Amino acid sequence: MPDKYINPFTDFGFKKIFGEEANKDLLQDFIQTLLPEKGRLITLNYLKTEQLGRAETERKAIFDLYCENEKGEKFIVELQRAEQEYFKGGCHQQRSIYYSTFAIQEQAKKGKWDYNWQGVYTIAIMDFTFTQTQHKNVKTEVVLYDEENKVVFSHKLKYIYLEMNKFTKAAEELVNYYEKWLFVLKNLHLLNEIPKELQEAAFQKVFNIAEIAKYKPKERQDYEDSLKHYRDMENSLEVQYNAGAKDTKKEIALNAIKEGLSDELIIKLTGLEIEQIEKLRNEGEEKE
Repeated sequence: MPDKYINPFTDFGFKKIFGEEANKDLLQDFIQTLLPEKGRLITLNYLKTEQLGRAETERKAIFDLYCENEKGEKFIVELQRAEQEYFKGGCHQQRSIYYSTFAIQEQAKKGKWDYNWQGVYTIAIMDFTFTQTQHKNVKTEVVLYDEENKVVFSHKLKYIYLEMNKFTKAAEELVNYYEKWLFVLKNLHLLNEIPKELQEAAFQKVFNIAEIAKYKPKERQDYEDSLKHYRDMENSLEVQYNAGAKDTKKEIALNAIKEGLSDELIIKLTGLEIEQIEKLRNEGEEKE
């Protein structure tokens, strides 16, 4: 049965929900939910997503969405996928920090300037899980922190990472507005009707604009192309991950063999078959 609603993790779906002028109120609502300390955003304006370096030889940054409020505070909203996460842990965090520097630098004024820049807030909606974190929290908030005195050093720079794979609640288990947003982003394309728990105006609008049957042929084709790209990337990632997992098991087994561990224990550690372990042992003996 074909999907009724678009997948928010496709480029088309993400931009359709959050990136169109007519739907700007949804992005505003989402940001306010994640940053309640900012209060109500009176205005939110989209900015140019391509940020150039100060010189032609410097790297540039291309944001998924980039906007500012009435105070001049900047908001970077990114949809992050796991192309390299299994092999280069932390690359996405490093990129998000690097990207935020463009939003700070562009506020610099020529001539005398007192460095009074407005806040920069990065929101990363992640279609994967950090490999280096063990906690079960969906949301990770990172700020500049005074470690010795245990206080926030500055509130003007914040990074919010949403590890969507960790969100597993069903509609009837949702307890607040924040969880409802997570549920919609995670499950929109899997639903055939609007759950009774999502009666708020923002979610009603999301379902309305996400209904594929309402799209004109060109728009529907654009979505299908975006969905194909997303699925191709998922399949490619799965192949890379399986290959990486296989190499890791092999490395663990080889080390265990060198330490003289029993075949039974190596099987428990790696999940390899006894024939595979014997083959690795024989290969090791031949090399010696």
